[in-house]
Amino acid sequence: MKSALLAFLVLTSAIPAVALPPPEDQPEEVARTEIITEARSPLDNKPLNAAEYAALQEQLQEGQPVNPRDSVSPELRRTIGLLRLRRLIKTVFPFIPIR
Repeated sequence: MKSALLAFLVLTSAIPAVALPPPEDQPEEVARTEIITEARSPLDNKPLNAAEYAALQEQLQEGQPVNPRDSVSPELRRTIGLLRLRRLIKTVFPFIPIR
């Protein structure tokens, strides 16, 4: 009986709003709808405004090749193909001594 009374007193005397965030804290829903007008450069991490960031993104997209495979030399592409073939052969025939 004493433990039930003690538990009742502890539960009713607790302050219910202790776990709430401070009133000056901005809710996540509001933060999610904010328009970000400042950004950082992916090259050197310098602060940029929205117009500079958009111009940098356009410049980076123009300078990159359409297909990354086009930037690899044919010799390297052939070597990679042979290594993939070797890995396939080692998977199917593990007893063949291929180095």
